Amino acid sequence: MSTEEFYLHIFKKQKLHETVSSNAVIEKWINDVLNFAFPERSEGAFSTLEEVKDHFTRLEKELVRILDVTKACDDCNNEVVAKVFFDDFPEIYRKMNTDITAIQQGDPAAKNTFEIIRAYPGFIAIAFYRIANALFKLDVPLIPRLLTELAHSKTGIDIHPGATIGDYLCIDHGTGVVIGETTIIGNHVKIYQGVTLGALSVDKLMVDVKRHPTIEDHVVLYAGATILGGETIIGKHCTIGGNVWLTRSVPPYATVYHQPTIKVIEAKSKT
Repeated sequence: MSTEEFYLHIFKKQKLHETVSSNAVIEKWINDVLNFAFPERSEGAFSTLEEVKDHFTRLEKELVRILDVTKACDDCNNEVVAKVFFDDFPEIYRKMNTDITAIQQGDPAAKNTFEIIRAYPGFIAIAFYRIANALFKLDVPLIPRLLTELAHSKTGIDIHPGATIGDYLCIDHGTGVVIGETTIIGNHVKIYQGVTLGALSVDKLMVDVKRHPTIEDHVVLYAGATILGGETIIGKHCTIGGNVWLTRSVPPYATVYHQPTIKVIEAKSKT
């Protein structure tokens, strides 16, 4: 390819490029939303109730501006989408607080809610997911996935915005957790690092098929557990041990654990 052909190639790509707000702008917006909801994340504080209301309105207008830039959604009524999102935000906020409670009750190392809100990657990933999922359900294109990938890059926790997750989710440590698009998670579920809730196989024709497992209420998934398949159901109150590989359903109240064979070969004495 000559230099002139290269310039032409780039020019054509620029013309076909779908405009979306930059990741920095989108990240600032979600951080502003979380800082508004959780003052533990910021230094300032509102002086009056009117300031709270005005800031909430500014966040809604900023979302409209971000959606307007997203040309992939020319047919969307972005003002209506933003209004519905912020009308529903108190419910999103309630769910986030159930997650904080679950982490505080599930992790003996968690001293207080301030520490969880400010420092816990599990909470950050779930909070980003809660907002992304609400936008996903409003058929907002691209931005929900960008939000959860921002959280992924910060925390190592990969939650698809299309996943369905109940209240009181606790992700402890979290690094390496993967939760696929069609996963369904009930209430009071606890997930440790390295857990994968994935698909048995990947094919583009399966886009509308449930490919990921269902985890019912009060299930604990220990580190490194891999649970695959859209028809796989982990019944309520199950405990799934570390490094378990599961591709079939487990009845409620069951315990599943992996039995590794470990050999210790002692060194011969040098004396």
